[in-house]
Amino acid sequence: MPPPVPESVLSEGLPDREGASVRETFELFSAVAPKGWRVELIEGEIYGVPPANGEHEEIVTEVVEQVIARRVDRELRNFTGIGLSLPGATDTVRVIPDLVIAPKGSFDDQREWHTPDPVLLVTEVTSTSTAGRDRVEKSRAYARAGIPVYLLIDREAGEAVVCSGPSGDDFGHKSIHKLGTQVPLPAPLGFTLDTAEF
Repeated sequence: MPPPVPESVLSEGLPDREGASVRETFELFSAVAPKGWRVELIEGEIYGVPPANGEHEEIVTEVVEQVIARRVDRELRNFTGIGLSLPGATDTVRVIPDLVIAPKGSFDDQREWHTPDPVLLVTEVTSTSTAGRDRVEKSRAYARAGIPVYLLIDREAGEAVVCSGPSGDDFGHKSIHKLGTQVPLPAPLGFTLDTAEF
């Protein structure tokens, strides 16, 4: 649990909390979140995500290493900590995926939140507190944004779910693989991910 935020921090140059919009409240929470925490806005709900545990980060790092070693397009890059601004059912969705794969130079500006246009793949690795959102709300948001591939490493279910063919609020194709097996990733990645290392 983060320490309480001093009243002076909340009142200086920030909106009056009473009557603040969801967007203003999201900006407020983002500004005062403890270091290492991610604040996300999904379908009008604000979520504070604490720093990931070691197992989570080991899996993200393993995916990054395999993408670097096996990617066909040498211009593809791995990004962690990139904020994406996605279309929502009623309002803008703001998420920070565990991993984003996009061409080199896709995020070479000073903005905090980016359009999903150049993104080829997003990866989420579930934690107990995020698994439900990763499986449902984020999947819908990534499909709605037209991101070609969503890779969900579901630690709780022991599965890797590869979602592709975004259409509306869903992906047209989903393949489920047990963790520890070979997981084929569709174009534009086009290689097999070895989840035995997870």
